[in-house]
Amino acid sequence: MNGVGSLIGSHSVNAEDVLSAPAGIAEVRWALLGASPRRALRAALQGLLEEGAVLRACRVRRAKFKPGRKLTVHYDAWVRSGGTDLRRSVVAVWDRGEGGIHLDPRASALEGEAVAAGLAAPFRGLFARLPGWNVSVLVSPLDPRFPQLIRLSDPRHVAAMLAGPLSQASGVGYRISTIRYRPGERHVLRYEPSAAPVAPTRAVFAKLSRSDADVARAFRVATRVADRLDASGGETRALRPLAAVPEDGVILFPEVSGRPLSELLCRHDGVTWHLQRAGRALRALHSGPASLAGALDGRDFATEVEAVRRASEHICALLPRTGAVITHTLERARSAYDRLPPEAPTFTHGDFKADHLWVSGGGLTVLDFGSCAIGDPALDVGKFLADLRWWSSLTGRGSASVRGAFLESYGAEGSEARLLRARVYEALFLVVFAAHRVPLYHPGWAARTARLVQHAGALLGQLP
Repeated sequence: MNGVGSLIGSHSVNAEDVLSAPAGIAEVRWALLGASPRRALRAALQGLLEEGAVLRACRVRRAKFKPGRKLTVHYDAWVRSGGTDLRRSVVAVWDRGEGGIHLDPRASALEGEAVAAGLAAPFRGLFARLPGWNVSVLVSPLDPRFPQLIRLSDPRHVAAMLAGPLSQASGVGYRISTIRYRPGERHVLRYEPSAAPVAPTRAVFAKLSRSDADVARAFRVATRVADRLDASGGETRALRPLAAVPEDGVILFPEVSGRPLSELLCRHDGVTWHLQRAGRALRALHSGPASLAGALDGRDFATEVEAVRRASEHICALLPRTGAVITHTLERARSAYDRLPPEAPTFTHGDFKADHLWVSGGGLTVLDFGSCAIGDPALDVGKFLADLRWWSSLTGRGSASVRGAFLESYGAEGSEARLLRARVYEALFLVVFAAHRVPLYHPGWAARTARLVQHAGALLGQLP
């Protein structure tokens, strides 16, 4: 955050400027890093704390800007209470005043339930509306759209819920921590067992997705993927879910050992073997039986292009020249994809990337099956190639060797058209990464974003 003053502009900025039509990067950075908004947020959070608790730090973790509509900022708040430093996930949502977040009686009752059960401590409240700022502040575990998040954060409910899947006595205690807090979207909680002799040895993760999601179907999909990779006989496995709890809208997964492949890619530490495993595993999924796809939804190229357009709206608003390049790149991608030979849709993972491949002594483990669909297998190949290019760019090393190791094991023979379509998807996902992975508050946001977008266009230019 050093030197941020020059980045947020020297002119006077007000709260209403952030979502105004002419808002630029200076206004957005002011909302994220400016002294006045930070003081207002800190004051609101301190006002929610119990007597004696002190807010020590509030660090930006993520920001999502929807031009003219809202700015959502995720923070880690560090609180000193009773001689202990505690971390709490906090979300601040800037809106235009109308249609902002307000607690209705039902949501207020949820907040009261959390406070009464001791789940809010050291906070005495989990919601605040900043007067004059059009900013709503939510503190975990409050989410009006996921009312079950309150009980899923209650150790008593968790112990009873896990007693069945883990074959443990309901008296086993769990320490609960928030891994992902995305109000209105999804949540991930970690349940760490107590040190009691009868406690399970591994932690459990609870994954909540969209409120209308069919968790039973998602559980079946994840189980089928695990069965498929087990049957393929390779050294790659899928993380097999423990259980689905439909009444709580949650899927339970065991903790996976090891570290993500992305960490090894950053260090360029013996990744070839793991990339070959990843290629063979992905090929096994793409060549799986029809039953693997089951009743999955379809996912086509037009849907992906529209998703990229929505994801990059803030780039188009804040960097008009780069936005024009994105628009042209999407048009070229449509034209290129339509010229290439298609193939029958098959099972796709949908989010195959290095963060979802964990390396341990026993091999490779594939995670996260929330995006599985029936579609073009080139999507998975293209996204993984873009992901490898991203991690290589962070280290300053070329990506040719890691890409070659993956593609060789995936098997290019007989898949020439698929690999060409994968190149188109790779370009699309580079634009997505520019939108999602380069933080708005990063000093080099504009330059890094423009480079990724230009690279996406260059990839399309290499197609025959």
